[in-house]
Amino acid sequence: MKQDGYYFYKKRKRVSDDFVHEVFHWIIGVVISVILAIVLVYFLGISFIVSGDSMSPGLVDGQKVLVNSLVYKFTQPKPGDVIVFLPNGNSNINYYVKRVVAVPGDRIYVADGTLYVNDVPSDIVTGKIATPGILSNEITISQGTYFVMSDEVGDADDSRNPNIGPVENIYIEGKVWLAFSKDDSKMHLVD
Repeated sequence: MKQDGYYFYKKRKRVSDDFVHEVFHWIIGVVISVILAIVLVYFLGISFIVSGDSMSPGLVDGQKVLVNSLVYKFTQPKPGDVIVFLPNGNSNINYYVKRVVAVPGDRIYVADGTLYVNDVPSDIVTGKIATPGILSNEITISQGTYFVMSDEVGDADDSRNPNIGPVENIYIEGKVWLAFSKDDSKMHLVD
């Protein structure tokens, strides 16, 4: 009906049921994804701050890393894994971030600045090792322990130091899997 140029009965647009269902499914999917992400980060993403530059250039002082605390409940650390551990279980000091270079049963030593694992030069530690520490003689890694070293091999504050030695499995917090830039603007997987 038209009166003085005005329409009194406008035809309303009807929202289709299919559109409502589609939007509802998208909202439910997003909510489930957010909840799942929060749960995964809570259980698999315990954060630690790297202390010192012994793992540079990959990880630097003050950088935040996320640690998967469940992975070693089902598997064991492997050579090359970057782990977070509490040296000798001493809760009065900072957690350490180091790389696993030898696992139980491996025989390791340093000769002429090169790390040998089972009489083969290590492909994990490639720099010249000036301070062999306890590796000046061959040792065999015992069950339930792991030999860890800094990526910056000049730093002897790792398993080469007799005060730290091989790391017991019970003191390992988990595997580092994600690192953030110092300003948290970028992140990268840790290998």
